[in-house]
Amino acid sequence: MLIKMRKQIAIAIFLFQVVVCSAQTIKTSSSPNSSVDYKRLSNIDTLINGYINRGWIKGVVTIVVKDGQVVQYKGYGYADAAAKKPMQANSIFRIASQTKAIVSAGILILYDEGKLSLNDPVSKYIPVFAHQNVLDSFHAPDTTFTTVPAKRDITIKDLLTHTSGIDYAVIGTDKMNAIYAKNDLHSGIGAFDQNLQDAMKRLGKLPLAFQPGTQWRYGLNTDLLGDIIEIVSGMSLEGFLHKKIFEPLQMIDTYFNLPANKFDRLTSVYTEDSLHQIIPWPKGKMEVDADYPKIIKRYFSGGAGLSSTAYDYAVFLQMIMNGGTYNGKTILCKRTVEMMLHPQLDFLFNGKDNFGLGFEITSDKSSADASRNAGSFSWGGFFGTTYWADPKEHLVCLIMTQQTPDSHYQLAQQFEQLVYASLK
Repeated sequence: MLIKMRKQIAIAIFLFQVVVCSAQTIKTSSSPNSSVDYKRLSNIDTLINGYINRGWIKGVVTIVVKDGQVVQYKGYGYADAAAKKPMQANSIFRIASQTKAIVSAGILILYDEGKLSLNDPVSKYIPVFAHQNVLDSFHAPDTTFTTVPAKRDITIKDLLTHTSGIDYAVIGTDKMNAIYAKNDLHSGIGAFDQNLQDAMKRLGKLPLAFQPGTQWRYGLNTDLLGDIIEIVSGMSLEGFLHKKIFEPLQMIDTYFNLPANKFDRLTSVYTEDSLHQIIPWPKGKMEVDADYPKIIKRYFSGGAGLSSTAYDYAVFLQMIMNGGTYNGKTILCKRTVEMMLHPQLDFLFNGKDNFGLGFEITSDKSSADASRNAGSFSWGGFFGTTYWADPKEHLVCLIMTQQTPDSHYQLAQQFEQLVYASLK
């Protein structure tokens, strides 16, 4: 009798492990998900094809993962409109600021390994960031300025939450953009013949835009995190992310330097002319050569440098949704992921949402008149890629385009509405 009970317990444990393992991995089963109304979900086709037929967008990829199962995954329109090259579901996109969440996870891997603390001052790793100053007055004609002392040094947590006082080059405020341009600092999008650590040392000598911890402002924070990863790990950011995240998660299409045998899957980039007509991205627009994924780089921008696919990025988000594990591999410990998704600010950074350690976090206020639930985590990229994951609905979604600016930016919001309308 005891032997029989032990066998039953062993079988029960085995079945539990199988269920847990399967729940950790995105499945592409042909069996329908009983929680999804597929007829309603097909409205996504009508929506996106309508945009393409009206000439409002050239190409789109979407993916919807519900309960760990892919329930929608398609390419629409063209990856290259001039060549009439159809968009494939596995087309590769420049994900720009979607790089940030991955690099934020990278710094938290080092945290889990006990190699740094979130409250460590950046100056512990890059001394030039000690005793910084804060911009006080700015004289635009010659870009001269005055400063006051910072009340404290910036920390790793400040970088993760974008509360350090560091601004963005090229796309930031006029004052800080002028200061950064004068010191040869870039947005991180593109290919630069520079050394990342040298660039971050130049950044450390420049004033902060505000006192650390007092405001939220998008900036070169995650590029600086990438530099810290290189310093602490002794590896390049490219090598570190490959070893610690991409390889264990089998993210086989995510790169800083895109391999030549995948060039044909890279989508074209578009912008708008003065009449809002879609045109190919002119070489050098905003200091960006659109072919930068194909150019061998040694400057790895933690804030904007990666290219990837919708599926690869969905795997990364599913790992976060799982509490740091995927397919039996632990990337982050459960408690660290809880911290990552916990609202970290004492204020709503955009008037409606909070921010975690690398993600925007949907607040109760925001969810009151929006589709996604409070606690959802999200962000996007400069060229028109958007993602969110909703733990309450066990939902991971991406909509990816390659166009900026986009006069018909409502597409992402409408896609989101249709996803939730399809849930039973």
